Amino acid sequence: MGFILYLIVGGLVGWLAGVILGRDVPFGIVGNIIAGIIGAWIGGALLGSWGPSLAGMAIIPALIGALIFVFIISVIMKGRKR
Repeated sequence: MGFILYLIVGGLVGWLAGVILGRDVPFGIVGNIIAGIIGAWIGGALLGSWGPSLAGMAIIPALIGALIFVFIISVIMKGRKR
């Protein structure tokens, strides 16, 4: 059950990062989950594990990491469309 909750929290964090930036995450729900999980890894590496935690994921660093990841992915995908 913990793994499923981790995926759900990752998806919500990835979705929220896309909403805040106003950019779509490629691949829909799967992309949101991947962005949230990779964002949690990036945020944890840069900021540690401070703030509230859910399913073993520190929410604020995960959101900041997901914002960074979604921004980078959207810039790369925008460059590929040209």
